[in-house]
Amino acid sequence: MSEFIPYPFFHDDVPLDISFVFADEKPAGKHGFLKVDGKDLAFSDGTKVKLWGTNFNGWGCFPEHDYAEKLARRLAKMGINLVRFHQLDSEWHTPNIFAFTKGKRRTDAKLDPESMDRLDYLIYCLKKEGVYCYMDMFTYRKFKSDEGVENAIALKDAAKCSSVFDDRLIELQKEHCKALWQHFNPYTKLSYADDPVFVMAEITNECEPFSRNQWPLPEPYFTEFKEKFNKWLVQNKIDKKADDFDYGDFENETLIDFKIYLQESYYKEMYSFMRECGVKIPITGTNWSSCPANIKTQFVTDFNDNHCYFYDWRWGEFEKRFTHKSITRANPGAVISEGKDLNPAYPFLFECAVSGVKDRPTFISEWDMPWPAPYRAESALYAAAYGLLQGWSGFAIHTYSYSSRLERMNTLGQEIFSEKIGGVPYRQGIFSAWNDPAKFGLFYHAALMTRRGDVSRAKNTVTVDPVSKWDFNNSEIYANLEKSEVVCDYSFDRFAEKKEIEMEPVIKSDTGELLIDRANNYGTINTDMTKCAYGFIGKNGKLDLSGVSVTCETDFATIALSSLDDKKITESDNILLTTVGRAENTDMKTKGDAMLDIGKPPVQVEVIKAQIEIETENKGFNIWAISPEGFYIGTVPASYENGKLKFTVGNTSQSMYYLIVKE
Repeated sequence: MSEFIPYPFFHDDVPLDISFVFADEKPAGKHGFLKVDGKDLAFSDGTKVKLWGTNFNGWGCFPEHDYAEKLARRLAKMGINLVRFHQLDSEWHTPNIFAFTKGKRRTDAKLDPESMDRLDYLIYCLKKEGVYCYMDMFTYRKFKSDEGVENAIALKDAAKCSSVFDDRLIELQKEHCKALWQHFNPYTKLSYADDPVFVMAEITNECEPFSRNQWPLPEPYFTEFKEKFNKWLVQNKIDKKADDFDYGDFENETLIDFKIYLQESYYKEMYSFMRECGVKIPITGTNWSSCPANIKTQFVTDFNDNHCYFYDWRWGEFEKRFTHKSITRANPGAVISEGKDLNPAYPFLFECAVSGVKDRPTFISEWDMPWPAPYRAESALYAAAYGLLQGWSGFAIHTYSYSSRLERMNTLGQEIFSEKIGGVPYRQGIFSAWNDPAKFGLFYHAALMTRRGDVSRAKNTVTVDPVSKWDFNNSEIYANLEKSEVVCDYSFDRFAEKKEIEMEPVIKSDTGELLIDRANNYGTINTDMTKCAYGFIGKNGKLDLSGVSVTCETDFATIALSSLDDKKITESDNILLTTVGRAENTDMKTKGDAMLDIGKPPVQVEVIKAQIEIETENKGFNIWAISPEGFYIGTVPASYENGKLKFTVGNTSQSMYYLIVKE
């Protein structure tokens, strides 16, 4: 029978501090501005960087000064070195970048001085702690009729996708872009454009003309789209009129080619303008895959960005439902042929892998396996490990929080008292990771792996062609992304045949460091400085990880060890051990796929019981259990025999964090 213990996370601190590992990286910006270096990102002094980060959403971007200081320190203690500022321009929260409070009707998009003071000070605090910034400029802005925008009320958030071609909407985007990047931060004594704390920027969030959910366009924007289409048809000597096309046919080659032209033109115009405003860092266009045509348009910018989520729950307005999907419990015998459906054979990062191209960085600015998924403790270390295998530049989870009043929010899945934010129920708190032991609790290891490069880049490269401008050749990508580096070719010089590929039950990376066994439902990470077993490891007996072995009694768990010095685990005298599996609120109730009651505080974690052996010549270790408040609460009994440190966690001094320290 499962045993749970309280393990709440607190808004202003964390139980352990690994910032000393990266002390030489403070302040952020010490290496100069970030640049593109082939498939990598490197600073102007040549220092290459990998980024493990988080999003700050909405109001979370505008904390009070005293909390900003604590927040920046909290992130640094976890090893986080990037914050993406997301939804700065959304109206459902205040402060936002245009308004500090609600009440007064907004008629323009001038930067609010009080909001900017909050944002400026947060950036200053992050910079001191060695945390870089990714700037979103255009995400959920509501254009106003007073700004000279026609039929403003009919436009979707950020005027998708009219914003990529309408002259007035583009002009307004430029005005905001200039105001933001040339804004002077009195705390850093630099304008945003001149501050190397900023490392990346995007032109527009999740906006492109190829996806069905961007259509239909309201008037007069649909007429304007067709007028521009007619001009393009004439220029390209295509004997058709815009009214001859079925705009419900999203696979029409001519329409796709025009949309490629339209989006590339938009990116070139905005990219050039940002450079004129003094922006020096890498810029991307948008950040989701949708189709090969959309990814092709990103090549007029500097890097590829993508978003990836792993869930298939259904979310009603007042009823929360989810399914028990698992990264390691997918069906290994499934045959993959085409499409991005929810077949559980598809690996977690497939949407990210389609952005992998030759000599071009890939960054994942949003990822999540959100609450209430019971097996989400698989996700953080899986993402970090396979991102490194692919040579990607890093990840930012969506999201840390939507709020800055976290001291009163101490349950999983509910950050605000109301049922929804901005009319969207899932914004209530399911994506908030700041207090989730099953995800945020593993960020120590994910940050160490990512920033130190504990996992090697793949030795081999597999080049994949799309099957059309609309369709990815998913089967080739899925079959290889856990094995070798996947490089997609979007030159459109050739297209692949659709293939049926049976997923292998056991996949080992060509580096030998990563293994995922979907026949037995577990995965391992086996490197010198980080070792991990995750998934349904309880039924799999003793798992050997080259000098470390794990035998778990609990059915589902992630058990991770990372050295906290520059030595191999088998040589280190300071090792962090984390054992975590299911995490939930007290008295949380479910039935099947229905969430009956989200429960109450405190957050609890399932006690993981496991025997661990470490080959080491070091003797005299104490294995300290660490409380949520950061106290030593007791030691775990251990023995040293024949060059092995042996101990069992979960019986005494129960915790999720343990420090294995030579005294």
